[in-house]
Amino acid sequence: MEKIQLGVIFGSRSCEREVSIISAIQLMNYVDTDRYDVIPVYIDEHGVWYTGEKLRDIRTFQHFPGEGNGIERVMLDVTTGSRAILAMRPGKGFLHRMEQVIAARLDVVIPVLHGLNGEDGTLQGLLELAGIPYASTGVVGSAIGMDKILMKQCFRGAGLPVLPGVSMTRRRWEAEKEQAIAEMEELLPYPVFVKPANLGSSIGVSRAANRTELENAMELALSYDRRVLVEKGLDKPLELNCSVLGYDDHVEASAIEMPIVGSGEEMLSFFEKYLGSEGGSKGMASLHRVLPAPIEESLATRIRELSVKIFRLLDCKGVVRVDYMFDRESENIYITEINTIPGSMAFYLWEATGLKYTAMIDRLVEEARRAFEDKRASQYAYTSDILSSVSLGSKGSKGSKGIKR
Repeated sequence: MEKIQLGVIFGSRSCEREVSIISAIQLMNYVDTDRYDVIPVYIDEHGVWYTGEKLRDIRTFQHFPGEGNGIERVMLDVTTGSRAILAMRPGKGFLHRMEQVIAARLDVVIPVLHGLNGEDGTLQGLLELAGIPYASTGVVGSAIGMDKILMKQCFRGAGLPVLPGVSMTRRRWEAEKEQAIAEMEELLPYPVFVKPANLGSSIGVSRAANRTELENAMELALSYDRRVLVEKGLDKPLELNCSVLGYDDHVEASAIEMPIVGSGEEMLSFFEKYLGSEGGSKGMASLHRVLPAPIEESLATRIRELSVKIFRLLDCKGVVRVDYMFDRESENIYITEINTIPGSMAFYLWEATGLKYTAMIDRLVEEARRAFEDKRASQYAYTSDILSSVSLGSKGSKGSKGIKR
């Protein structure tokens, strides 16, 4: 049987690029090489695309060499149906002029990018234009899942439980700082959490228990994004995470974890998530956790059902992770966020249910292809005689005025 050409795209212009590298190399190490040829595609911090077997070795990225020694600069051919990544290589003629050649063709892509320029719908839109099946949430769901402000508004509009919060722009903060602080203090009691709207991995996130801490937290968050979310804090909540896998009618929820790194009063920091006791070599999989979480089965059922509902609301596909805060005093559960491309692809949550990472990758590929076939079954062209009845005329003509409505 001919092997599937599996592209794994990772990196990109994002604060979470290094986390993406870890997640991608983990995934490539678990791919069934009897079924797939793995084609790594790395996007560096400048937006340059590369391919080559050396991109499967974490040591390559400690001092990334760029092009050469088995690493080749490439670009994606966005012509629908081409599915090619193109490279410039010396030709065979006397002058050896550079020629554009096909470095590889991608049957399906697993995007393993975290944060902006990859998890936010931008890469998904590119893959849609190129006509390549891909194993992640689509353009709209990815964009909403990346933007914490829009995500909260979407969930609130759907009647889903979210904490009270307000948004702020960099320009308004700079122009009306005192008024903005007064409004936030009127709406939200301390402590609050301040988060850049479009970042993950806890980058730029701070807890503020007073006005001075709020000002510092705002300055930090606004250095990463022009829009920030200020959200009500809870008193020592439980953090609980659940993954969802599938597409359309074939969707299921994973085991539920309770991360235990941190004080219990603050959200896990970037360093706690990725540079913990095991040096970050295993990404989110290295985080200390209780799995399954020691919670009542009724709460676990609520979380799994809510996670599936969120998955379907955003028309997700592939694998996602939904993060929650549980307020022990009120016994209310609140959605923190959805990660449409989670760290380590949340494989550890599925291994806890008996689904091995290699089999999970097979499932991702299957769902990507199923979604692609669904899209092909829809009509994208409508033929009419509208053009034959329109005459725009020449410049200065007083004849046709186009289409009247």
